[in-house]
Amino acid sequence: MFIQTESTPNPATLKFLPGQTVLEAGTADFPTAEAAQNSPLAQRIFAVSGVTGVFFGNDFVTVTKDDGVQWDHIKPAILGAVMEHYQSGQPVMGAGVETASGHAEHSGEDSEIVNQIKELLDSRVRPAVAQDGGDITFHGFDRGVVYLHMQGACAGCPSSTLTLKMGIENLLRHYIPEVTEVRPVAV
Repeated sequence: MFIQTESTPNPATLKFLPGQTVLEAGTADFPTAEAAQNSPLAQRIFAVSGVTGVFFGNDFVTVTKDDGVQWDHIKPAILGAVMEHYQSGQPVMGAGVETASGHAEHSGEDSEIVNQIKELLDSRVRPAVAQDGGDITFHGFDRGVVYLHMQGACAGCPSSTLTLKMGIENLLRHYIPEVTEVRPVAV
């Protein structure tokens, strides 16, 4: 098994590509070791000292490290943990665990606008964010303001505010005049 790695815009996060499917659908975010209790793969990665976050996409795993740790010191152990997991035959996620679809439900008078926002996020934004080892989830729309949550490599990335404001906000405002602003939310 050959696992490739890619840097991300977030220097504290590295993207690991195992060359096979990680999740069939959706994403899974593990911001703490405690959150990883239903994922054998995430548990193995968190067992590496210095790991502070794990995120799964369709064909990648992003790992966030503590600022005081160098990638050169923990990258081999993370590669080993991912390889061991795939050789073990265990599932990535425990039975009955659901992955995130990326969108909160919304109904009411703004449902048409919300559907347009979700469509743009799915077709234009999420694929680009996934290239950087992360994901973006829709959390609401209220009086012109779109609320989004960034995950994986994008969470805590120095350029995430710029991505939200200059990239995503401009895109949504261009296509949907009712959108006036995009704000991040912490989950």
